[in-house]
Amino acid sequence: MKILILGDVMGASGRKAIKKNLSKIINDKEIDFTIINGENSADSGRGITRSIAEEFFLQGADVITSGNHIWDQKETTDFINEENRLLRPANFPNDSPGQGYGIFHTKDQKFKVGVINLMGNVFMKKTEDVFKTAKKIKDKIILKKNVDFIVVDFHGEITSEKMAIGHFFDGSSTGVVGTHTHVPTADTRILEKGTAYQTDIGMCGDYNSVIGMNKENSLKRFFKEKESTTHFPAEGEATLSGIIIEGDHKTGLARKITRLIEGGSLIK
Repeated sequence: MKILILGDVMGASGRKAIKKNLSKIINDKEIDFTIINGENSADSGRGITRSIAEEFFLQGADVITSGNHIWDQKETTDFINEENRLLRPANFPNDSPGQGYGIFHTKDQKFKVGVINLMGNVFMKKTEDVFKTAKKIKDKIILKKNVDFIVVDFHGEITSEKMAIGHFFDGSSTGVVGTHTHVPTADTRILEKGTAYQTDIGMCGDYNSVIGMNKENSLKRFFKEKESTTHFPAEGEATLSGIIIEGDHKTGLARKITRLIEGGSLIK
């Protein structure tokens, strides 16, 4: 069982790379299940629209996760209730539209995959306690009882929260990946109880930028220059950044984890 997880898709550049490369990657690498974090995929780099989500599904995504920008496109609050394959962080308030986790089937219907979307508490929008929420969900979705495989997308700012969640789910999930900071970390590994882990899997966007945003304008903003404008995405060739987890059919745990770096300026 091969699970592909791609980091935050950033604006039009990231979408273009998904459209150009995703279906080929799925076929060439024999991917069984694909998760994309789509919360930065709108033209502004903030939020996701119905048409973008539909395009990702058309290209082969099975589930789209998100984070703090999920409501930045107003239409999302309506269609997320109709599209259970689009997740928002589970520790958002209980009256939030949509769902924070779900159980999905692989395209061949052979396996059930639990996908959990969480968001950190530190330096992020105010949400419910992510560790309490994680424990509740962990008690509900049990590996090899309710599902065959489990993947956790932890959308957070700080490495310590991400690492703590990784260890919390170690042995009870197939993989835990961090998203949000848009820079892939070098700690790709399988934890001691069998869960694949990477603190941040990076973004699918133009790395000749400031975390996906136009670098010239970003510098103007840091220098507080009057002619700076609102952040907007860089438009160069995007790198697809993520990981591939090979899961064991018997245990649901990871046998192998491999970094995926495809195209653009980021070196493999």
